[in-house]
Amino acid sequence: MEKSRCRQQLAFSLLFGLWFTYCLAQTTPSNTATPTPTPSPSPSPKPQTEKLKVRLAGYPRKHNEGRIELFYKGEWGTICDDDFTIANANVLCRQLGFTSATGWTHSAKYGKGQGKIWLDNVLCNGGEKSIEFCKSRGWGNSDCTHDEDAGVVCKDERIPGFVDSNVIDAHVDENKIEEVRLRPVVSMAKKRLPITEGVVEVKYKDGWAQICDLGWTIKNTRVVCGMLGFPHEKKVNKNFYKRLKKRAAEKVSRPKVNVSAGGRPTSKAKPNSKSKQSSPGKRLYLERQKNYFYLHSVACTGTEIHLAACPLEFSKPNATSTCNGGMAAVVSCMPGPLFMQHSGLKKKLKTSSNVRLKGGAKVGEGRVEVLKDNEWGTVCDDRWNLQSASVVCRELGFGSAKEALTGARMGQGMGPIYMNEVKCLGTERSIWNCPFKNITSEDCQHMEDAAVRCNVPYMGLENSIRLTGGRTRYEGRVEVLSSDSNGTQSWGLICGETWTPREARVACRQLGLGYANQGLQETWYWDSSNVTEMVMSGVKCTGNEMSLSQCQHHKTVSCQKSAAKFSAGVICSDTASDLVLNAPLVQQTVYIEDRPLHMLYCAAEEDCLSKSAAKANWPYGHRRLLRFSSQIHNIGRADFKPKAGRHSWVWHACHGHYHSMDIFTHYDLLNANGTKVAEGHKASFCLEDTDCQEGVSKRYECANFGDQGITVGCWDLYRHDIDCQWIDITDVRPGNYILQVVINPNHEVAESDFTNNAMKCNCKYDGHRIWLHNCHIGDAFSEEAERRFEKYPGQLNNQVS
Repeated sequence: MEKSRCRQQLAFSLLFGLWFTYCLAQTTPSNTATPTPTPSPSPSPKPQTEKLKVRLAGYPRKHNEGRIELFYKGEWGTICDDDFTIANANVLCRQLGFTSATGWTHSAKYGKGQGKIWLDNVLCNGGEKSIEFCKSRGWGNSDCTHDEDAGVVCKDERIPGFVDSNVIDAHVDENKIEEVRLRPVVSMAKKRLPITEGVVEVKYKDGWAQICDLGWTIKNTRVVCGMLGFPHEKKVNKNFYKRLKKRAAEKVSRPKVNVSAGGRPTSKAKPNSKSKQSSPGKRLYLERQKNYFYLHSVACTGTEIHLAACPLEFSKPNATSTCNGGMAAVVSCMPGPLFMQHSGLKKKLKTSSNVRLKGGAKVGEGRVEVLKDNEWGTVCDDRWNLQSASVVCRELGFGSAKEALTGARMGQGMGPIYMNEVKCLGTERSIWNCPFKNITSEDCQHMEDAAVRCNVPYMGLENSIRLTGGRTRYEGRVEVLSSDSNGTQSWGLICGETWTPREARVACRQLGLGYANQGLQETWYWDSSNVTEMVMSGVKCTGNEMSLSQCQHHKTVSCQKSAAKFSAGVICSDTASDLVLNAPLVQQTVYIEDRPLHMLYCAAEEDCLSKSAAKANWPYGHRRLLRFSSQIHNIGRADFKPKAGRHSWVWHACHGHYHSMDIFTHYDLLNANGTKVAEGHKASFCLEDTDCQEGVSKRYECANFGDQGITVGCWDLYRHDIDCQWIDITDVRPGNYILQVVINPNHEVAESDFTNNAMKCNCKYDGHRIWLHNCHIGDAFSEEAERRFEKYPGQLNNQVS
């Protein structure tokens, strides 16, 4: 038995470089263990659940390029460029979550690596799932120096549903500490989410283990709270836990509950079925007797983003895992306002008003935008790392950063770029307190906008919703968990009558499936479930809620079409488009034209003139038109395509093209109280790529019944001189107004952000000429600047000043 255990220890030490941890973990012999090394050039056999870790490194680089590094035998190392091919690069890029490679580099283009050169003369055919399955000289067998380190350039397109992301500067070996949780000691706390106070436990084998609190500091607590999604830490009343322990020790003579190695009771009895003696104190005492203290001497500085990055010690193999003079570490965290249970405290906890996240599908993720001189702008990704990202996350009421994303991975911004080379230590209260460089347009483009994914508290919201009947896990009929008067829970359907893309957006967010591609009011084609009862109706969301239960809905179900085939459904997507109008161009190109009626027959047919035009003496006379150019950019992460398929597009002989959307934009002139004094609507004459950013190819054009849409990184330009690119202001009196343009007004097509779809300008019209001022995207100004905009001089009395 002892021989077998030692052989097993040797095998595991070769895999992980953590022989002391996994030696302790191994309790039974295995048939796969062998003391002799395999002659195969591929690595030693691994458990299939373990993936070979791959990362991109080096400087300077973007998020989708860099020196290739592999984690093997507990150590990061490089690959030599001898015999390297694009097929090798394709395999590596797919391992990193990108769809393919666009190139590879040799001679340490991204700088020389350190440590081992793990692979040399690698030969892939391109179809392998991992670089370890390709032919090579074997692990660690190389005649190269680090001057020959290979790199790859991946196509900046993610594999749908790929979870692991290449995170810059995340040098944390999570093999040491996979997962951390808080286990509440008081039974009442278990029913409330999020859990903010409890015993710190780390995943260990098939259970959970504890941390000895000797030497435990508030800085350690800060790191744990950050990992669990909490921005602030609180001091624990340690005397309370000591008193419980002491009182329980006096009452309980011997434990009667079986506890696993992870300190978790194996009994499944309900709390209320326990004896009267089973108090919180008793449970704390019992669990302490059976605790396995896996970690001790934790000494974080408070700026780490993961407990594994802190100096700490693991319990030695075969040692009695006690914590003499101490107890299991307990921490208490303060949640951000979004996750507070008591509304009274929410008002006291204010998050930053000059930093925000935009374009993310989930709560706590998005493109980082900062406010300066009352206008929002972005942050350049040069040297963007987890410390800086964590400062942003915490100031917005979340925990530390899970990922620091580069290369506009949450879409591109449109305004100014305010910061570059942000260098936070991790202790700052705001990103504005960190050192950074002011930049010029030559330094950075919006293709380099920084973004974050923050740790957020576990709320369990995904457990009360599910999709059924769909072809993939991203689509299906929406079912929600509801309780009857007896407290019995069952699954039910949502009435589809009022279901829109807004509600679908919340459902996809709650499910953790990204953005809503479509919200469906009929789901007869997904009828595979035996759930038939409607339990929710009249659902009305703003689109920002974390779950459907936070949206307005009927107290009692009222649904005219109550058959299951009329229940709500969704199609979710990892990515979405994001359309934004170029506001400065509108301001630069505006003018007035008096156009003869005989030139407006086509426009009249397409309903592009005001109603009074129908009473005009055709073809004599003219209409006064407010004209301007519209340049509509797709700054999202998916192409913008019409909702309707080409089979339902409408041919307009007058202009000689197909219309793919009934309404694509609204053009309105508003007075001070928001009433429309003139309006125009624009069917999408033809959605196509007029031009694109450097390196992006056009995909859509209208000619010859071509595909319609707007590619990511491209824009569709409607010049001021084409039909219907105007507002008919023939009946408008001189005065001060607001010009408003809204793209995709009915939210027919999914976007990652609808708050930037509207553009507004102050408009001054003296009866002969027109001026536009302060043209801006709807969410580009601060609240204060927006209020000033609405009080434009003369606007309230609507007179020329």
